[in-house]
Amino acid sequence: MINLEQVTKRYMNKIALQNINLELTKGKIIGLVGENGSGKSTTLKLIAGLIHPSKGTITVNGEAVDRRIASQVSYLSELDEYYGFYNVRQTINYFAEQFSDFNLQKADEIRAFMNLDPNAKLKQLSKGNRGRLKIVLTLAREVPIILMDEPLSGLDPMVRDSIVKGLISFIDLENQVVVITTHEIKEIETILDEVIAIKDGSIIGHHHVEQLRIEQNMGIVEWMTSMYENSR
Repeated sequence: MINLEQVTKRYMNKIALQNINLELTKGKIIGLVGENGSGKSTTLKLIAGLIHPSKGTITVNGEAVDRRIASQVSYLSELDEYYGFYNVRQTINYFAEQFSDFNLQKADEIRAFMNLDPNAKLKQLSKGNRGRLKIVLTLAREVPIILMDEPLSGLDPMVRDSIVKGLISFIDLENQVVVITTHEIKEIETILDEVIAIKDGSIIGHHHVEQLRIEQNMGIVEWMTSMYENSR
């Protein structure tokens, strides 16, 4: 579904990604893990068509990625850019007007699961509740690719586990691929099918999570630590 071939991304004199080769297929939830500045967010932005590679090609279902890929990609940004004077319901309705694939009924189901008051003004929401709204808006779109950049950021640690487990019921794994970047690795480990470790703009490991457990008796944190140590 998603292919990156020899992809390099430079910002002025800084190399954010270098010679990335990656193939991601539908029916999976994939974790992209690494330190700050390793290239995780840049990878998602490239797939979403928000930025262009300096070198290499990115394709989705065989077609080159550009800004029009937004019709196939739902992207949860680490940024928080919504109209503060809207309430939750108005924000959901606004997104429904912007995207023909937006499922209002599904959005309301996720909103209820997230315990978001539909009449609450966005400017009055806590950071955690604004994070929950971002999840609602992202998962309510019925598109083949879902990209989530730090979706758990700002959420209360006490509710992260229940929210992560609830995400499964709102993802169509027969038709979608989900790529998640996060620092809260332990919280999402239970739902991941694959994990990709990235360091200094290069992929240093790509593994099936279940195989890690069975063949190497490792969790993701232990595997990631070993990959980072071996790449020094």
